[in-house]
Amino acid sequence: MSAHGHVDLGHTVAGWTGTTLALLGFAGAGVAVCAAWPPGILIGLGVVVLAGAVTWVLHLAGWGKPSGPRPEAEWDWRTRDAAALAGHADCLGCRMGGPRRAAAAAPRPRPAVRLQAGDEAA
Repeated sequence: MSAHGHVDLGHTVAGWTGTTLALLGFAGAGVAVCAAWPPGILIGLGVVVLAGAVTWVLHLAGWGKPSGPRPEAEWDWRTRDAAALAGHADCLGCRMGGPRRAAAAAPRPRPAVRLQAGDEAA
């Protein structure tokens, strides 16, 4: 059992790619600060902005995940979300994806997902 219980924390292609790019951008900007190289700082910060854009595009392409828990069968980080093309409920990124996605991403009630209880005794 993990420290967070029996839940999906959203390990997705979009999440891993965006996090990796942002980490590289911040590290590059930090090295440029230490080296007193202003263009490198701007390049590093540009990579951080690029990380946000890449994460958003991958999310819209179905490589992200909707808010909330998912069924355990969809926990693998390589599982593509087929419902993403229509938009996720309560998702700011989907609402920013255009009018068709904004209408589909309008807040609506979500069905409850049953989660198994983990071992309470440690």
